[in-house]
Amino acid sequence: MKALVQRVARARVVVADRVSGEIGVGLLVLLGVTHTDGLSEARWLAGKLAGLRVFGDADGRMNLDVRDVNGAVLVVPQFTLYGDTRHGRRPEFTDAAHPELAEPLIRSFCLSLTEAGLRVEQGVFRAHMSVELINDGPVTLMLETPAKDTV
Repeated sequence: MKALVQRVARARVVVADRVSGEIGVGLLVLLGVTHTDGLSEARWLAGKLAGLRVFGDADGRMNLDVRDVNGAVLVVPQFTLYGDTRHGRRPEFTDAAHPELAEPLIRSFCLSLTEAGLRVEQGVFRAHMSVELINDGPVTLMLETPAKDTV
């Protein structure tokens, strides 16, 4: 799994002129799934994200996680994170998991975040979404699950 994580002052997802998910301070997570991912990867990545210290403490140092700042997480399914642009000009998406695998793993990822004490909002799987955000910092990080045998 891959997660492009942005620290935000606020973010929301709109689908067909309706807000499907909205947060204030927190993390916007664009989440991609590949064929070899499973529940262990979803849980590992959720734990990594929940404990990610990217919010400033009293001295302005990144020492606080999203729970410490009473923040929330907005998860947006994003198969294009597995787009391969090494050849030609059109991305190939052969590394992106099929929806039958990806959708339940994204749900499991969100459930793991909820179990970690976070408020989680979501985009809509397989929908055309408008994502609006105010990036705070900006702080943007790519998280990726380790190789299968190390999770």
